[in-house]
Amino acid sequence: MMIAKVTGSLVATQKVETLVGHKLMLVELYRLDPTTRSSLVTSGRVLVAVDTVGAGEGEMVLITQGSSARLTPETKTLPVDTVIIGILDTVHVAQTCVYNKEQKS
Repeated sequence: MMIAKVTGSLVATQKVETLVGHKLMLVELYRLDPTTRSSLVTSGRVLVAVDTVGAGEGEMVLITQGSSARLTPETKTLPVDTVIIGILDTVHVAQTCVYNKEQKS
């Protein structure tokens, strides 16, 4: 699993039948700041993910990739490689809160 931020959405009018009705989102991967270990910073990588939890733009989310992306009830028959499986409220590392949804800027 990885942490990502929803940065946008996609619309595809032509797609395989099994993807009809599924929301596609752009997500940017984040990681722990290697210098301070006190915040999350972007990795610069952007992926397309199927949203299974109703995430919105600007939210920090939990994603999974590869064969694990097809292990949710919503995606078990879909040709997907990345899926949003949770919306983050807080992230703590060694007693430090590195992300809090209520305090985001």
